[in-house]
Parts: sequence; structure tokens; C-alpha cells
Amino acid sequence: MKLKNGKMRKMMTVSLAATMALGMLAGCSGAKAPDSNQEKVLRIGVLYGGNMDDSYFRQQYTDIYEFDRKNVKIEIVPAINQSDWRYNDGSEPYKEPDYMDGMKKIMTGSNPVDVVVADVSVLKQLIQENMLKQLDPLVQEDKFDTSDFVPAVIDGIKDLGEGNLYALTPSFSSSALFYNKKLLSDAGVEPPTDKMTWDDVFNLAKRVAKGSGKDRVYGFSFNRYLGNDPFWDMQYTYMAPLQLRLYDEKAETMTVDSPQWIKAWDTISNLVKEEVIPNNNNVNYDEKWTPISNDLFLSGKVAMMIAESYYINDIADANTNAAKIKDYTPVDWDVVTLPTHPEKPDIGGNIYLNNTFAINTNAPNPESAWDYIKFIAGEDWAKLKSRSNSYEMVARKSYIQPRQGQSYNIGAFYNIKPVPPTNPKDDKLKQEKRGLYYVENIGRNYFQEVLDKKKSASEALKEWSEKGNKMLQEIKLNPKTEFQEDGTPFIPEDNVDAAAGLSSRG
Repeated sequence: MKLKNGKMRKMMTVSLAATMALGMLAGCSGAKAPDSNQEKVLRIGVLYGGNMDDSYFRQQYTDIYEFDRKNVKIEIVPAINQSDWRYNDGSEPYKEPDYMDGMKKIMTGSNPVDVVVADVSVLKQLIQENMLKQLDPLVQEDKFDTSDFVPAVIDGIKDLGEGNLYALTPSFSSSALFYNKKLLSDAGVEPPTDKMTWDDVFNLAKRVAKGSGKDRVYGFSFNRYLGNDPFWDMQYTYMAPLQLRLYDEKAETMTVDSPQWIKAWDTISNLVKEEVIPNNNNVNYDEKWTPISNDLFLSGKVAMMIAESYYINDIADANTNAAKIKDYTPVDWDVVTLPTHPEKPDIGGNIYLNNTFAINTNAPNPESAWDYIKFIAGEDWAKLKSRSNSYEMVARKSYIQPRQGQSYNIGAFYNIKPVPPTNPKDDKLKQEKRGLYYVENIGRNYFQEVLDKKKSASEALKEWSEKGNKMLQEIKLNPKTEFQEDGTPFIPEDNVDAAAGLSSRG
């Protein structure tokens, strides 16, 4: 019996040692599964923030994840502290921060963020500098389904990584061409269709435009507001798919004196002069105010107009409350895709990916980062947010539903490729050389001369090119050079952010 007990003790000792050895081996090999009860901190880097309330971002993107993963604590880390600007009393010069440098700082160092949230412009530069983890292997390993994503969204992200996936997004915002069925029908004009060319849409607009003064009905508008500025509308909507440059990549030579620029200016200026498109100078402001008087589309002053997907909420609200609005008739409407240029037949969508989620290559917790991205880019999140997100559309096509129980061509918001993002180097140039804002803004003066019939588009663009070249040379000699309204150069003494003042005037 004694021998038997000794043998048993020896066997237990060997067994215990083997168990400990296996545990150590598992630990060394990394095979041990993480403790699901152990608290983890997931750090998410965003472009802007500070000491201000971050509740909106948390409500949209993190609260539900923390509720589901009770052992995870999320920290929001801003690349740019907006409080530095908000509480600057002017006693010290404010230097505009470099958001890319700020993002790189929070992605490196002793405590880098795990997840990066950025728009496509920033995302593109981070990909080019190899600062983000490629997601394709993770998608394949976990068999994460991306086939349900809106093609314009997923393909747009892949295009930034030369066909590879470096980020995912749970939502996007988009615009489409809204049209008033009755205004078109009364004028005997057929409604627009998906992927029409700009010229075809403008031809429809010419046929429906009629009346004068306060009774004028315009054929087309770049937006819903009375205060239209055709110069900027033309630059950032009509010309954006063509990707025409204002100046060369070094910002040393103007490039506006070209046939494509002339054609664009001729097209839009003629439509404004013919009052097919509304302008600040030809819209009547003297009518009595109503809840919809500042809205060209709801007030029946424009037959076709570009607007964001959330504008549908405004139409539904006005139509529901029609009896409360004097002289208002509910609008019978629908949407089609934005028009395209023959040179870029598949590109024209104003699809904005404001929040793409990527994994920092230096992430201390890459597994948790991927788990988080899978969660918010997954079906459950899409299903939930499709009912509650009134400003954006979910990226998963199966859960995109018409708002307010209405019936309309919802595919118009995503069945076209988005305009490629601007080159991050151009954004960097504008930050380093604030005078470039003035070079662009002074173009408004020349375009106005075309509208006033003082110059042809060709003459105005040639003069803008000549003036701009002189301004670019001043900036080349001194990057801090800024300009007065007439293009006269000056160098600010205290390096204040005069570009902000320019933005408010423009």
C-alpha cells in the first residue's frame, strides 16, 4: 500500500509538471487565448477633438461596442486639440496646426493609438506612408463578408490602396439630383434619368425655366439655398470629376488658361446669364417669409437641384405639415444620380467617406482594433443604425432603406463612382502657403466679370492666369505672403490665420 501511494504521488508530480510545462509552452507560443474578463483599453485616434464633449462620436461609434464588450474601455485621442483655437484671445499668434503631423504623432511614440479614424484624403496619405495595417488578410482569415458593401464605397477605399483594403467604414453621405415631377410635367419636359450627362440635364433645365421676377422658375440649381454662388458651385461640383488643376503640383504656375477651363466657364456662365441657374443677383429676396421660403426646391422655384440624402427628411417634414404652411403644395419628387461628363462617364457621385476606420501599424492592441472595426462595419451595426442615423447612409446595401417609408430611387445615392479625393500634397501646400487661398479666391472676381458680360470666359481666365502667376511667384519668394482683395501682396506681422477671414468673406 505504501509503495502504491508513493507511486501515485510520483505520477501526480509528473502530471503537474507536465501541465505547468504545457502552460508555459502555450504562453511562449502565444497560443493562450486572451482573458475575456481582463479589462482592455482601446485607443482611437481622430482628427479633431480636445476637452470638448465627445459624446456624439461615442453615441455613433463606440457606446454600443463598449456595451457589448464590457471588458473594453475606449479612449478617444484627437490629433488636433481644437481648444487651442477656441480659447485663443488673440494675444498670441495662432498658428494653424498641421493635421497630418498631429495624426502621425498620436500614431507613433510610446503610447500610440490602435485605431485611426479619418477621411479619405488623410487615409490616402497614411496608406502611402505605410502607416496602416492591410486588412485583406484579416478579412480572409475571419471570412468577414464585404460583398454586401456598396460598391462605390468599398471600391473607393480599395482605390486608395491600389486595390488593397486598408480601412472600412460603416456609413457614408451622398448627394443626388432631386427633381420636381409637376414642374417638369407642366412644362412638357421628360424627367431626368440616372447617369445623364451634364449637358443633357442642362438642356432639360433650359426647357423648364420660365417666368420673371418673383415668379421665375429656374431649371437647375447646385443647391437648395437662395444665396447661390455659381463660382464655388462650379468649382466643387461641376468641375470636380474632371480634376482640373488650378496650378501645377509645386504651386508655381497657373493652369486655368486651358480649353477645358474655358468650356466649363462658358457653360455655367451662360446658364446663369440666361437665368436657367439662380444667382445671388437674380433671385428675389422680397417675398414674405415662410418656413420654406429660403428653400428653392420646396418653394417651387427650381425644377432640378442637387442635395444630400438627409434632405429627404426636410421634404417629408414639409409635406407632412403642408396644411400649416401658407400657399404650400406638397412636392411630388424623385431622385436620379448626379450627372456625369463624357470624359468621365462613371464618375460624378458626391460620396463622402467622412469616417474610415483603419488599424495603426504600431497598434499595441491590433487584435482588439480589428475586433472593433469588424463590429462597427458588421451587419448588426448596419441593421441598428439604418433606423437611427438620419444624416448618413449605412455602407451595407442590404440595410439601406428609403426614409420615412417613402418610395424613391434610393440607388441614385450610391450607383455611381465618387470623385477621387484631393491629393494630400495639395492640402499640405495650402497649409504651408496660405496665400494660395487668395490665388483661388480672386478667381471669383474674374468670373463675375464674365457674368457681367465685361469679358469672355477665355479673356477672364487668361487674366486670372497672369495675375495668379504673379501671386504664385510672390509666394515662392516668401511662403508667408498673403494678399489683399485686389491681389496686392503683404506679409502679416503676427502670422495670424488670415485664411479664416478669407473663408468667411468667400
